Amino acid sequence: MVFKRRDPLGWGPWLREQVYPKSGIKRATRYVIHRMRRLPDQPHRVARGVFAGSLIGFLPLPGLQFVAAWLASRAVNGNLLAALLATFNTNPLTTPFFAVLAMTLGHWIMGIEAPLNAEYIGHAFGDAGADLWFNFMALFNDDVARWGGLIKFWHEIYVPYFIGALGPGLILSIAAYYITIPLVEAYQKARAAKAAERKEKRGKLRAALAEAAARIKHRAEEGRGAQNADDDRPGSP
Repeated sequence: MVFKRRDPLGWGPWLREQVYPKSGIKRATRYVIHRMRRLPDQPHRVARGVFAGSLIGFLPLPGLQFVAAWLASRAVNGNLLAALLATFNTNPLTTPFFAVLAMTLGHWIMGIEAPLNAEYIGHAFGDAGADLWFNFMALFNDDVARWGGLIKFWHEIYVPYFIGALGPGLILSIAAYYITIPLVEAYQKARAAKAAERKEKRGKLRAALAEAAARIKHRAEEGRGAQNADDDRPGSP
């Protein structure tokens, strides 16, 4: 399997890898690009998969990105593995900047006037988390569920983020689509040329070995013929 590890990670190391890969963000990105170029599919299908996965990666869909990428790749008839790999376009280094851009754009589109700073965002997440925990505990006691923090988070953080991410996400994903096609085509042509060169070398080597074997066989036959001639000569023992 493409993504199967020789030594499976536990939950702790896996979560740490999602935040910051052990090999570093740069190396992890290079690995994803390398795997994407080696996908055995038509360049246009790989590019459609990259488009679908990249767009999904920009959207705020925590825990659902792989499922959404699979659905999106099916919708555009793209390569599934390319779509899954492309969701890694968002990482701990790029996500904060894109999130601020998306929420700022979303607030402007929706006409929301709020101080989009770390304190405001932190309070929104904190209130939403507190409501979730309170409502969970309310299942086991007589408390009435409260939704104020969750509603505020939905209207002032999540929805603006989603709406604001669509435009830039589409633009960047379309750019990734057009960049992927020539990259995959060039890689596949270079790989095919190397394969043809290796095949030609193997053919020449087999021909040389066959010629050498034929030459050795011919010499052996000549030696046996000369030996038989000596044995047939008069006076030979």
